Amino acid sequence: MADRPFRLAGVGVGSRVFYYIVRLIVAIWCRLWLGLKVVGKDNLPQEGAYIFAPTHRSNLDIPIAAAVSSRRMWFMGKDSLWKIRSFGVVFSALGAFPVARGTADLEALKRCVAVLQRGEPLVLFPEGTRRSGPFVEELFDGAAFVAVKTGVPIVPVAIAGTEEAMGRGRRSIRRGRCVMVVGAPIRNTVFESRRASRDELATITATLQERMQVLLNDAHARVELRS
Repeated sequence: MADRPFRLAGVGVGSRVFYYIVRLIVAIWCRLWLGLKVVGKDNLPQEGAYIFAPTHRSNLDIPIAAAVSSRRMWFMGKDSLWKIRSFGVVFSALGAFPVARGTADLEALKRCVAVLQRGEPLVLFPEGTRRSGPFVEELFDGAAFVAVKTGVPIVPVAIAGTEEAMGRGRRSIRRGRCVMVVGAPIRNTVFESRRASRDELATITATLQERMQVLLNDAHARVELRS
């Protein structure tokens, strides 16, 4: 991938104000309706870029990810959301950009790199799509690849309770008891070199998977305690 600047949409002052207003509303809603409790928030870097890597069991994981930090978070979204222009403008202003799912979307990877090179946090779901159940299965190497490319840490995250509130196939949102557990950032010496072999990427991804599973077990246990 060539190292070249990439212009991101929705980075002006007006879009930032819009983002923070919507984020505040979302954060309040997550706390009141989903009963969101965040554990380990102090593990989030207060400055500089990082990859925020949560488990993914529900579309609710997206607003929850935005609600956890006062810093602006950037997201990838499936490209079909941009088919309606007015929606696309709103999504872009909220820090989202399109990705062609199921393909090696190099343009999306360039945008990921551009976000991180600006020193801002990026949300990447390593599972790729919504999964189901209490186990973190095989992850994609995308988070590891982008981390190596940019030299930023990966923050593993687990979210429990969102599948019960709004799992796949559900259109309504139940009141919930959701818990997010944020783990310590993962750093690796290969991040400094900005180059990694396939085996090294696989090792980083395996470490991420192990950390996410431990965090998800913790998150589910905390949800049970609140039941």
